[in-house]
Amino acid sequence: MSLQDLYRLMDEIWMSYGCDASHYDEKKYAQFYGHPIWLLNGIFVEQHAESRGHRVAIAEALRLTGSKTILDFGGGFGTLARLISGLMPESRIDIWDPFPPHHGIEVCKSIPNIQFISSPHDESYDALTCTDVLEHVHDPLVLLVDMIAKVRLGGTLVIYNCFYPLIKCHLPCTFHFIRTFDEFCSMLGLDVVGKTSDDHATIYKKVSSVVPDWTALRKFEAQSRLSYRMECWRKVNSGASSLRYKLEIVRASPFYYPDKFLSKLMDAVRRV
Repeated sequence: MSLQDLYRLMDEIWMSYGCDASHYDEKKYAQFYGHPIWLLNGIFVEQHAESRGHRVAIAEALRLTGSKTILDFGGGFGTLARLISGLMPESRIDIWDPFPPHHGIEVCKSIPNIQFISSPHDESYDALTCTDVLEHVHDPLVLLVDMIAKVRLGGTLVIYNCFYPLIKCHLPCTFHFIRTFDEFCSMLGLDVVGKTSDDHATIYKKVSSVVPDWTALRKFEAQSRLSYRMECWRKVNSGASSLRYKLEIVRASPFYYPDKFLSKLMDAVRRV
């Protein structure tokens, strides 16, 4: 089976449950993420050289931190946790997943320093890893804030996201983060340290404990979303007129020009 074959099967199951990327239906999503296809996905990841290699690089990056407590956020099948355990047998690895797979739980039972948990506590981990999770949720910012809260000040986060339409359960409402995710992380107290050895996942350090400014975050989110839409629109309509481009901005964000005018007016008032 190729990765494309697996994605095609997942898309068929997604559609068979009537899942809608624009609307979160808890029951339908739970059915989808509880389907045996995710067991097949876990087995595939362990056999697929590139996928496994990415997880080995994440495990190695965490080993270099010397962390004693690690949270695998959305760890699912437990592949990454087991790799980390092999490199860090003295560390405790907790797996949190909204849809914990039965097989993953059973496989990890024999490994003493791995456990599935239901409610990780704030600021109780030296490190956190999150791989291929945020593109599956309708409000990634809420989950990102929650993730960061679990890590102690000075701790490490190793994150990989796929904000790209490879599969139907990658939600289009998240795709704008492909350009701005690091900026959101900075607003939430993280600094970029670097990349894993295969240049796949990003390594962050929690440099400050920030109380989220949701007004600022949502405003920047709206700007990020608009910028992404404009970028996509330009790619499709590279020869479009300036007027059509401005009309598209108005369609995507009706208050864009009124807000721009008000901002310029306030700047002028302040200068006076």
